[in-house]
Amino acid sequence: MKDQKLKRRSFIKRVGLAAPVIFATPTVFAMSKTPAQPTIHLVKPPRLRFGDTVGIVAPASPAEDPGDPDAFAAALAKMGFKPRLAPNVRKRLGFLAGDDQSRADDLMGMFADRDVKGIFCLRGGYGSARLLGMLDYRLIKRNAKVFIGFSDITSLHTAFEVHARMVSFHGPTLNSNITSARPSKFTLGSLMKTVMEPSAPGSICNGATQSPVTILKGGTATGPLIGGNLSVFIALIGTPYQPRFKGSILFFEDVQEQPYRFDGRITQLLNAGLLQQVAGVAVGNNKDCTDPDAAKSTEYHQTVEDVLKDRLLPLGVPVVSGLPFGHVRENATLPMGLQATLDGVKGDLIINEAAVV
Repeated sequence: MKDQKLKRRSFIKRVGLAAPVIFATPTVFAMSKTPAQPTIHLVKPPRLRFGDTVGIVAPASPAEDPGDPDAFAAALAKMGFKPRLAPNVRKRLGFLAGDDQSRADDLMGMFADRDVKGIFCLRGGYGSARLLGMLDYRLIKRNAKVFIGFSDITSLHTAFEVHARMVSFHGPTLNSNITSARPSKFTLGSLMKTVMEPSAPGSICNGATQSPVTILKGGTATGPLIGGNLSVFIALIGTPYQPRFKGSILFFEDVQEQPYRFDGRITQLLNAGLLQQVAGVAVGNNKDCTDPDAAKSTEYHQTVEDVLKDRLLPLGVPVVSGLPFGHVRENATLPMGLQATLDGVKGDLIINEAAVV
């Protein structure tokens, strides 16, 4: 009996000494092998058709010019749609397009309106994340419809994927070139093909002319798309809106961010044990993301590509950079949450399934 007590004490002592080490390093669990998780089936919205009524909302920053909402509505009408401005789309409150409640009401009103078949975001900027706790995700799922935007709209896309289980579209906002006098044929074509045709869009690079693609790590990988604007996406980590990383294709882009900030955000994903779970990494065009002091200093400065190689290549998964999406003229439309193949042989991202029904 005494020997059994001593054995138990010895066991407890060993476990007690080990426990602080185990719980102090949560990435051990994140990086360990776990059973394959079941596929999450997302609701696909009905496809857009010419003649459909489409809503215009401003869930983040206000229009840069007071006349922009009307100009954007006119551009959508020229494309063949019937635009409908949200009641509060002209509001301004500092760096926001009105107070949070007004912006959330506009968004929910468009989803609840059966006549509205699609929703375009006026612009990004800042503020979408402030709305996440104010939305009725059950209503959104019951009234699934095409929802389009990028940059700060990343917050809404990720929340819709996680809580509404609905496919939405990382694509051009109305303040981008699709509403200009000379829209990008590539950007407009990618958008229309993805949200208007109930068939797999396929290669996002098809037709692109301005984006030199770089294969940083070869191979191919398939998984659901998660990501968006890197700065906005990082702010969702550790919140109820964080997506599932395991087996996913992470895509990201940013604008006017220095290389060390990329390093910090990627490091955060690594420290959280999340980046180690992805099947591949697709990097878009990172506009104006250079170190302004690099040219006038003898000290070594890293480029964004240096950071990507340093932090992503040890993952051992395909990494492709310079893909045609981001704050650039050629901005492909990506359906969030759907299966895609990252091709690290040809340098492409391929959407494998229809995004609309």
